[in-house]
Amino acid sequence: MTLEEYKKEFTEDDAVGWLEIDKQFDRLYPNQEPKHFAPAISYMLGGEHPLDGVSIYESKKQTDHFHFVTYGFSELYYNEEKLDSEYSKWGFELTFRLKPFAGDTENPGWAVALLQNIAKYVFSSGNWFEEFHYMPANGPIRLDTETEITGLLFVTDPEIEKIETPHGEVTFLQIVGITTAEFDAIKEGRRTVEEVVNELKENNPLLITDLTRK
Repeated sequence: MTLEEYKKEFTEDDAVGWLEIDKQFDRLYPNQEPKHFAPAISYMLGGEHPLDGVSIYESKKQTDHFHFVTYGFSELYYNEEKLDSEYSKWGFELTFRLKPFAGDTENPGWAVALLQNIAKYVFSSGNWFEEFHYMPANGPIRLDTETEITGLLFVTDPEIEKIETPHGEVTFLQIVGITTAEFDAIKEGRRTVEEVVNELKENNPLLITDLTRK
């Protein structure tokens, strides 16, 4: 896209990258209005949360689950200087699929906090994530919860392909909760992330995180 085309299609008030993310989820969930969580003070204005927002859709595929998507790892707003970059900011947004958990009373705000904490790590360290990366959650991924899900790995979201935006490439990386045993096996080199992913996909092709999984 040329600068002239960019100026013609968008104005400075347009959230160019945000609209590109919404297009993907409008395709998946037509006519659904997601729950949206945004920090009270944006990061640009000195707020502590790097992500400008997290949306939660309700999916009925495979089994009822929540499908989260972040806004903020990629370039969201009109910016002529970022036109035709190779990657849009960090080059990805995160997604997360979560089976409803009884303790959440239908409001899994802890998962939004988890996504913001991952963003804090990326923004402060300068380290980004790619498919088959993994990380510890330093305890249960839902705090103060009896669950064996204590680690995370990253895969390409099974339903959303990489997109080319006016600001560059964006991959949708899905975080997947894994058990302590699975995390230790990866960390100790007994299994690869890809092997764990393939095993999980046998019974869980969309890689939905279930806090009750053993």
